[in-house]
Amino acid sequence: MKKSILLLTAVAGLALASCQNFKKGEGGLEYKFLKDNGGEKAVGGDVIAMDIEVKTDRDSLLASTYDLGLPQIAPIMPDSLMQGSGSYPGDNNTILKMLGEGDSAVFKLNLDTMAAKTGQPKPEFADKYIQYTIKVRKLFKRGNQTDSALFEQVNKYYLAQMEGLKKAEDGKITSYIEKNKLQPKKTATGLQYVITKEGAGNNPVVGDSVVINYTGALTNGKVFDTNNPDVAKKNNLFNAMRPYEPLRVRVGHTPVIPGWTEGLQLLKKGSKATFIIPSALGYGERQQSNMIPAYAPLVFDVEIVDVIAGPKGEEAPALPQMNPMQAPAN
Repeated sequence: MKKSILLLTAVAGLALASCQNFKKGEGGLEYKFLKDNGGEKAVGGDVIAMDIEVKTDRDSLLASTYDLGLPQIAPIMPDSLMQGSGSYPGDNNTILKMLGEGDSAVFKLNLDTMAAKTGQPKPEFADKYIQYTIKVRKLFKRGNQTDSALFEQVNKYYLAQMEGLKKAEDGKITSYIEKNKLQPKKTATGLQYVITKEGAGNNPVVGDSVVINYTGALTNGKVFDTNNPDVAKKNNLFNAMRPYEPLRVRVGHTPVIPGWTEGLQLLKKGSKATFIIPSALGYGERQQSNMIPAYAPLVFDVEIVDVIAGPKGEEAPALPQMNPMQAPAN
């Protein structure tokens, strides 16, 4: 019993010490360095490339660059522009000026101070603060160089990060297939698919309408869209304003990603399947909000509820690509 009490006391002591590690800064800002690399800190005019995770004091995750695989590029406001800009001691600009290359730290941005200094209401999704966990990948010093020279440095770095995502795509697909012990078929375009339940009837063709249930995810398992309300709730995607019902897609007419246009024509009514869609048949180098990274292979579990024959001999129009969840019903 005595050992248990001592253990609990020690744990409580560690928790208290952890809370006390935060230091007080300007404007109610609290901060704790996880690593101080000892290098030069950022100043106005510099640019930071950083990994960042944003949470509320209710422990809700608002955003994370780790999901996208790319750093956030953040220019730091020069002192000459701060007057009348709404900037204040203890704001985001203050946070960035505390960091140097290789540093990592946790910051708690005080929402009462923000509201008082900016005149903006406090956000409804948090109470006292928003927490930023930041790791600086690269610090670009402005120094005496021109804006164009600084931009060239930052752009070259960012393009290299994008190229890294592009090169990693094949490995992500291979790892997903191996992890899930799949034996997919592969089309000439690179689409891979596994039919888990074979349907009946004719395959849909261009002009037909297909009614489907679906869930879309990244190869790491992170769900980004679904028309299943239970799956949406489980993955914190539920939107009470959205109707969760089967989606109707007219093949070749409804603007969806090419992987869908091709994949849906492989399935009969009643079929269930998994599509593994390379980025070339998805969104390519285009990032989609904060959910789908650039060069992201996508995984869709689909169920064909119905196939409705369309007019014969009608040519499909040239359509822009759209996110499946944005596709209008025909």
